[in-house]
Amino acid sequence: INCYDGDTCTTKEGESIRLACIDTPELLGPRRNTIEAELARDYLNDLIEGKDVLINRITEDRYGRTVAEIYIDGKNVQQILVEKGFAVIYEKYAHQCSWSRSVAI
Repeated sequence: INCYDGDTCTTKEGESIRLACIDTPELLGPRRNTIEAELARDYLNDLIEGKDVLINRITEDRYGRTVAEIYIDGKNVQQILVEKGFAVIYEKYAHQCSWSRSVAI
């Protein structure tokens, strides 16, 4: 239903989804990059707004969020974010997604 930032969204049911295998700029904290973070968030919200998404749940993170890949119209949203420059592959977790493993090597 809405994305808080470029890699964290909430479903209609209230499930918090952490987009797997990517990292985007932070809105808060010591590593914040507000302008870039808002651009990533806004692009992601525009991309998925009003559309049905497929959620491929992978695991749960230490904050209780579902770590998942999301797809829209058969396209991997994380891969789109990386290709458009709004995200980078999160090397530590690249093994969770087949597309990011091939790019990260």
